[in-house]
Amino acid sequence: MRVTRESLIKIARETAQERAYNDKGIIAAYLTGALADDQTDPLLGGAADIDIIFVHADEPRHRREFIKLTPDFHIDIGHRAKAEFKRPRELRLDPWLGWEMYDPMLLYEREKFFEFVQAGLRAGSEFNAPAPALHRSRELLSHGRQIWRDLLEVSGSVTPTDVAKYMKSLYHAVNAVAELSGPPLQERRLILEFAERAETAGRPGMDAALAALMGVPALEPSTIQAWLPDWRLAFEAAAKNNRVDSRIHPARMNYYEKAILAMLAGDKPHAALWSLLQTWTLAVSVVPELESPWRAACGQLGLVAGMSERVEALDHFLDEVEALLDDLAAQYGLETSTSI
Repeated sequence: MRVTRESLIKIARETAQERAYNDKGIIAAYLTGALADDQTDPLLGGAADIDIIFVHADEPRHRREFIKLTPDFHIDIGHRAKAEFKRPRELRLDPWLGWEMYDPMLLYEREKFFEFVQAGLRAGSEFNAPAPALHRSRELLSHGRQIWRDLLEVSGSVTPTDVAKYMKSLYHAVNAVAELSGPPLQERRLILEFAERAETAGRPGMDAALAALMGVPALEPSTIQAWLPDWRLAFEAAAKNNRVDSRIHPARMNYYEKAILAMLAGDKPHAALWSLLQTWTLAVSVVPELESPWRAACGQLGLVAGMSERVEALDHFLDEVEALLDDLAAQYGLETSTSI
């Protein structure tokens, strides 16, 4: 099967039209993610997903589903209610839904939903103005800080839940910087693309700080490679468990693994660590009998015995992001934050 951006977009259109034909409650569908961005290669390691959002007139029965096309390609479908878009101007302040609706590819609409929402979102070029941009970044930073506070209660043996919270706090902090110049970074490409966003924000050293927080400086790429069999075993086992995070799904195995292998073979091999550790952590949270290799890996990354030091370093990183946002606010004559 020869796969191109055009052939994947065709699948997206056909999927949207078929779903809408069979479900009159669907009022719109649009394409997001790397496939909708013609400046980004959607294939990472030869695998990709097709991100489609369906907007329903009422609350959807479920929020996310995956459809396997081939071992390397799947459709990632998100479901939203029309009510989420009823105040388009307020979407300018939403760090996730605002960017999602800013420039997606329309696949289907039953009514003038898309035109109405984008008109309010983009009116007067306000979306990218300093005030709403800083508001979105501060909201992300605030979420990261809240999660960090939970980590202060960690004592005794570090659990997968603790590591997941650590990574979630860091993810929000990184995206508070990234959103100053574009949409939020997605998980597979987080480390790969953060350096450019940090440099655009005038903080070129932040990518090194991110690497340190992940334990990268003491890590050889061959070590990540050696973790892959245990990672795969945990992923496959967890994908059969209905309690696992939705991201751990059989259709997404190659989506992650091929991207990890491609990054390990590239000029930024440590960029593979984020996807591997995040999905491994989510997986072992529901298959504790496979936790031992994950715990050993976390030990090598300084996330077991050194967790308290990492939490302290994360605090400093959050402070640096806050200082950056305050500097930008002062530059534009906007109100600076008190401590978030």
